Amino acid sequence: MSGHSKWSTIKRKKGANDAARGKLFTKLIREITIAAKSGGGDVEANPRLRTAVEKAKANSMPKDNIDRGIKKGIGDLDGVKYEEFTYEGYGPGGVALMVHCLSDNRNRTTADVRHSFTKYGGNLGETGCVGYLFDRRGVFTFDAEKVEEEIIMEAAIEAGAEDIKEEDGDWVVYTDPVDFETVREKLNKIDLSDPDAEITMVPQTTLTLTGKAASSALKLVDLLEENDDVQNVYTNFDIPEEVLAALEIG
Repeated sequence: MSGHSKWSTIKRKKGANDAARGKLFTKLIREITIAAKSGGGDVEANPRLRTAVEKAKANSMPKDNIDRGIKKGIGDLDGVKYEEFTYEGYGPGGVALMVHCLSDNRNRTTADVRHSFTKYGGNLGETGCVGYLFDRRGVFTFDAEKVEEEIIMEAAIEAGAEDIKEEDGDWVVYTDPVDFETVREKLNKIDLSDPDAEITMVPQTTLTLTGKAASSALKLVDLLEENDDVQNVYTNFDIPEEVLAALEIG
């Protein structure tokens, strides 16, 4: 399985709940705000904002919430000032982790993230210690049960995508981040089910975990993602289906 989608796949299997949705809304609003602050409030002219807004809509966020997030970003409404930064480190079994944060209190976030790593046998490292193990890529994920192979293959090639793979019951289309908006526009013109679309960090290779290391790695990522200051966690672990089943997650 692919390291980029592994954790999202596990979360789908675990199922969502109201508490998780509340935390997701918090993270989505922060991303909308910082995207608007950095690139302006015009959704069509700001690719990062467009991606954040589309993700918010896909998760049923009310339009008023989205609009407030944009207004806070461009300064039309008062709001918390967020700082954007990324931590790097190692988790159980030597897996690499990148933790992308948006926070109004860096000291608090640093302490919380460090505590999470320590609790599950990991450790924070210096900037760049694992970043070289990941590539920044645009990723579109389609449900393989809703999109036929021939259709998605033809669409991806026509759109100018770099690669397409079948992963965990999904079709995953990869592209250069520079081409992300162009590929998305072309895919949107084709009658396909709406994909999950994002620019993310994809591991160059994955590290297979089993036993206690697998359990601890899952708990570490879960704890990090429960932190409101953490926007995304990227990791290169791979956990076999039978191990997930044994951990009562599959």
